[in-house]
Amino acid sequence: MDTFTLPSTQKSKTPLIAVFILLVLKLVLLRYFFFNDILWGRISADIAAVLVILCLFELITPARWKGPVYWIINLILSFTFFASALYFQHFNSVPTYSALSELKQVMKIKSSVQSTIEPANFLFFVDVIIMALIWLANKFWGRRIHLTTSLRKRWAALIGVVALALCAYYIRIDQSINNELLQAENLGFLNYQVSAAMKIHNDNSVIASGNLDETVAKIESPEETFIYQKNMKAGQPSLFGSAKGKNVIVIQMEAFQNFPIHLSVDNQEITPVLNKLADESFYFPNIFQQIGQGNTSDAEFMSNTSIYPTGTAAMSTAFGDRELPSMPRLLEKRNYEADTFHVNDVAFWDRSKLYPALNFDHYYDKPSYKNDHFNEFGASDEELYKTGIQKLTDLHKQNKSFYAQFVTVSSHFPFRVPEDRMKMKIPDSLQGKQLGDYLASVNYTDYAIGTLIDSLKANGMWDDTVLVVYGDHFGLQPQDNDPAMIKSTLGIDYEPRLSRFNIPLLIHVPGVKGKVVDQVGGQVDIMPTLANVLGISLKDEKFVAFGHDLLNIDNNIVGMRYYLPTGSFFNNDIMYIPGKTFEDGTAISIKTKQPVQDFSAYRKDYDYILNQMKLSDEYVRLLPKR
Repeated sequence: MDTFTLPSTQKSKTPLIAVFILLVLKLVLLRYFFFNDILWGRISADIAAVLVILCLFELITPARWKGPVYWIINLILSFTFFASALYFQHFNSVPTYSALSELKQVMKIKSSVQSTIEPANFLFFVDVIIMALIWLANKFWGRRIHLTTSLRKRWAALIGVVALALCAYYIRIDQSINNELLQAENLGFLNYQVSAAMKIHNDNSVIASGNLDETVAKIESPEETFIYQKNMKAGQPSLFGSAKGKNVIVIQMEAFQNFPIHLSVDNQEITPVLNKLADESFYFPNIFQQIGQGNTSDAEFMSNTSIYPTGTAAMSTAFGDRELPSMPRLLEKRNYEADTFHVNDVAFWDRSKLYPALNFDHYYDKPSYKNDHFNEFGASDEELYKTGIQKLTDLHKQNKSFYAQFVTVSSHFPFRVPEDRMKMKIPDSLQGKQLGDYLASVNYTDYAIGTLIDSLKANGMWDDTVLVVYGDHFGLQPQDNDPAMIKSTLGIDYEPRLSRFNIPLLIHVPGVKGKVVDQVGGQVDIMPTLANVLGISLKDEKFVAFGHDLLNIDNNIVGMRYYLPTGSFFNNDIMYIPGKTFEDGTAISIKTKQPVQDFSAYRKDYDYILNQMKLSDEYVRLLPKR
């Protein structure tokens, strides 16, 4: 009579098959979370990647440990898939292993992450039920085919080699795709990690043998192929030195898009302070975010260095050990003190490394502020500015010029303003909606800036201070805000990609009449524009900048990656997003926000921006360490 006792080798075989099936199903689910579709023709890439992993452990794991090891692999990968799905929902980018290594940073904004969790995300842990079913099946399953340990290993080796060859084939044919989303969709999540690691290794190998001076020469050469200013004028650029010797305050506004500027809802101005400031300043309505994995900290990096983020790591983490050419370094030669203010812990996004790398003299983080419990970061923007004004007033009394950076957080996702701090009434039609909360948080951010301006005027510093205000990145989450709803509710033309990445930039120069500057630009252009009005010649300083002075160009191109695939760019005419190649990309008119069908004339812009970002990566990696 047959018994229901399984041979030890057969007991280890059952979890192998079960885990294999589960992991493939989870990768299919992950594809759906990422792409809202499943490219069934490339499921074989996922199957091959799972087989490589499981066959490897089949070969190296003792028989009695195989079962537990397979379930541990399943658990680890399930958490990885779960975290990756959340990451994509929050950042709209397929994470690489380097991005997932920064989860410790993301967990410091728990409420933001928790608000993006969907019930379907927990399907990655449905194994508990499936494991119970497998246990029941084993209980009542009869005799099975018995495989010897040696035969199992031979089969594992054979299947593993075939699967590895298939993975290598897919990586080889798809590694040249610059569009990271399409590459991830073709390769599958696991193979995409291998491809990303290979790219980083190859880039590092090339750069390791590089020379900084040779790279600088390569950077200067392509400038002649893209004409930023058609009619170069002799002498100094326009407005050069118009604010020479003035103090500088830079405000980086959290999650601040451009569309709320000059917007009214129910007869309420959303940004009355910035509206007035825009009328008195140089207001740039066609500026676009360019951040990478470091998000807000990457914006700080760019506005101070005019260098592109690499897109493969937060710049504060990867390059916080460098001596970064920066605005604080240039101003140190002119006897400025450089201070930066942020209400969060300075360790968040490794700012404790970034600020010394940028050459800030002091940073004022969480312990410097009274915690009025505005949101999960603690202190409000009002408290941020109160502390800042105290420090800057002391410098002003000592006749010490200063460069001060303020990084706001009161408009951080999920955009909840305490009832007693609300400065506007959210319309009934927007109650309980993210759009309503967002407008209220932007309105409070605007109000707080007004308190800073009032304090500067009261303390006699306004007329001696250049004020720069810009947004760090988008706020409205695309999955939660239908563009048609935004259009009909606010009465604006909201294009889901163009409007999403459009951020404001305002530069107020004391004694100089402002105007609207329609020139297209990005965050890499902020530093060169500020340098011009301060009377700093980047050419004379031999300062390498990848951006340009927006007040003295009539043509521009800026690249973007991470939130858009590598090779995406904005120029004076279009926003371009590549497909697998340039030809199957898409383009949107900057002016009309309508699709552009024929963009073939911009091929040279695509090649140019790819080269610019490649050179920027090479340059920053070759910078000397501190």
